[in-house]
Amino acid sequence: MAEHVQRVEYYYATLDDTPGTGARVMSALKDADVNLLAFLAFPLGGGKSQLDLVPQDPTALVKAAGQAGISLSETKWAFFIQGEDRVGAVTGITGELASAGINITAATAVGAGAGRFGMIVWVDQRDYNRAASALGI
Repeated sequence: MAEHVQRVEYYYATLDDTPGTGARVMSALKDADVNLLAFLAFPLGGGKSQLDLVPQDPTALVKAAGQAGISLSETKWAFFIQGEDRVGAVTGITGELASAGINITAATAVGAGAGRFGMIVWVDQRDYNRAASALGI
């Protein structure tokens, strides 16, 4: 597999689904100099949204969130993948997990420009170590 796969910690916050709420969280993290490898936001219903935050430095994220009054989940784990963009770039990752009998809970991938792509993959936390083995890490 030519992709670079790494284990990453992530946290999520459940927020009010109102204009500007996510922007306020992102501004607080920026002001605290927290670099995110990835984030994903989506509606939960009932006027709430979930914001998944994948920090480069988990300790810095937890500290900044606490100072900003942002409640985070306990530590969760995902996979952060980067590689050369091409047709079928994600099939190696998804195929390895499928061959190991591991269901992908969620995934997102994007072309990053300059011939590169990035992807984040979530699996059931009970399958995480087995998934890491399947991905060769």
